[in-house]
Amino acid sequence: MDDRFERFTFSIFEIEKCWHKLTGDEMAAYGLRGPHSLYLVTLAKYEEGISASRLCELCGKDKADVSRMMAIMIKKNLVVKEGSYRNNYGGVYKLTAAGREAAENVQQKVLVAVDAASKNLSDESRKTMYDALNLISGNLKILVRDGLPDTSGTVS
Repeated sequence: MDDRFERFTFSIFEIEKCWHKLTGDEMAAYGLRGPHSLYLVTLAKYEEGISASRLCELCGKDKADVSRMMAIMIKKNLVVKEGSYRNNYGGVYKLTAAGREAAENVQQKVLVAVDAASKNLSDESRKTMYDALNLISGNLKILVRDGLPDTSGTVS
């Protein structure tokens, strides 16, 4: 049997686990955990603020996760919510000054980690890898949206 699925998923999960461990050390200084770093880095790209729906889309998380993470980061004075609060929808999330500082610290670690993790890759290999990952994630999103194609009648 083909082991591509196992190799692919193990690699992706291992990357994510290592990423959370590396950023977790930085996030501990703010009383947070590694997964919060994804939100900080994403929010830092949107100084004008970003909606919960857009955060879900960009971070690949559901509304419950975004809501929970934003509530924690608001309590830590790293994020503020501006705008409509009706049913907790509407409005945008923005980094506070402390949040921008935390995001900058995480982003510096990100640069070091990405450089170290890809030190033996040529620029061409790196580009091929990113292109392949973008294609795979795009194809998987389509499968999630449309479902798996019918393979009845085919022999594996």
